[in-house]
Amino acid sequence: MHFSPLQLVLILVIVILLFGTKKLRSMGGDLGEAFKNFKKAVKDGDDTPEAEKTAQQIPPANTANVQGNVIDVQAREKDKV
Repeated sequence: MHFSPLQLVLILVIVILLFGTKKLRSMGGDLGEAFKNFKKAVKDGDDTPEAEKTAQQIPPANTANVQGNVIDVQAREKDKV
């Protein structure tokens, strides 16, 4: 399935209208940073087993507390609207 240039421009305009330029700019920056970090991690490699040990020593998060915080944030956002 091939898209014509007119169809691609129309899709781009719709995406900009839905998300806005600020949101798209921040998403692009985040995506670029993620690619840069991924390339760096692949280049360097993770030869340190200490990273795995540290990750295993961290206790799991209290899910009830996390869910409560999410609910509180959502309630504050509703109050703002």
